[in-house]
Amino acid sequence: MRYFARPLLLVSTVLAAPALAADLTPLTYNLNWLPQAEHCGFFQAKATGLYEEAGLDVTLVSGGPETNVPILVAGGAVDLGMGSSFTTMNMAAEGIDGVTIAAFLQKSPQSLVAHPGQGVETLADLKDREIMVANFSRTEFWQFLKAEHGFRDEQLRPYAYSSAPFLADKRAVQQGYVTEDVFLLGAEMDEPPVSILLADYGYQDYASTVFGMSKWLNENREAVEAFLAASAEGWRACIDGDYEPAKQAVMVANPDHSAALFDFKMSQMIALDMVTGESDLPIGSMDAARWNSFAETMKTAGVYAETLDPTKAYDLTFLPSK
Repeated sequence: MRYFARPLLLVSTVLAAPALAADLTPLTYNLNWLPQAEHCGFFQAKATGLYEEAGLDVTLVSGGPETNVPILVAGGAVDLGMGSSFTTMNMAAEGIDGVTIAAFLQKSPQSLVAHPGQGVETLADLKDREIMVANFSRTEFWQFLKAEHGFRDEQLRPYAYSSAPFLADKRAVQQGYVTEDVFLLGAEMDEPPVSILLADYGYQDYASTVFGMSKWLNENREAVEAFLAASAEGWRACIDGDYEPAKQAVMVANPDHSAALFDFKMSQMIALDMVTGESDLPIGSMDAARWNSFAETMKTAGVYAETLDPTKAYDLTFLPSK
């Protein structure tokens, strides 16, 4: 089963309320990774009391390398989880009734990174290069690159989440995240790396999504809609530059995340319109046509069967009316 690749591990919660107020509805949301700037809106909503104002006692649950968020959601260990378009498409492919109800990053931060001065300016410049890609990513964005841009499996090289091989070879190319490539890799280089955002080349994967089990979502619709609205308000503050409460909360929850990295990531998300897209969409928005197009691309790539119904992977009814 594609998305049950990692063992079950519920890691410690962050920013949990010290005591559950009797008049607040408890809700748990499992992050996809350790607390970071890509989670800004949720930490902002928690730190500034937006969730409590909406009648919710929200617990943000930290993710990590051993956390399998879909299995936690499917098993009822947490109410909601953070994922991507792939998350609930994979669940639908396995007959599991999980649906995505909002997307707080219109653009996935997924990138390919190259050294400067190596003739790389666009995605097309990488079609004949060897590229370091992790096994997990080979079933996701790599399939898009093959189906839509003519990349070949012969280009693949191992990637073990270490920057050392990349830094040692100026011809090297590896997967990355546009929100941190220049900050982290650039600190080890004479010049900043070239970071190519796949979303700029048609990669339609939604990121920082909210998903849950369909039955639970419908039974708790009022609380879920309140969570989405408060989260959107938190995200609006973040992209308006008023994210200091979220930054402080993230650094408490994840001491390895520096203030400078947080600021850089936010600058990237704001400059690249990652939260709203170039069309300035309402925060959290999703679109049925985009979901269906994404599904067709992945069917063409052989990731999903032609019979898979993409409407099983999302539900647009929890979003505010436009």
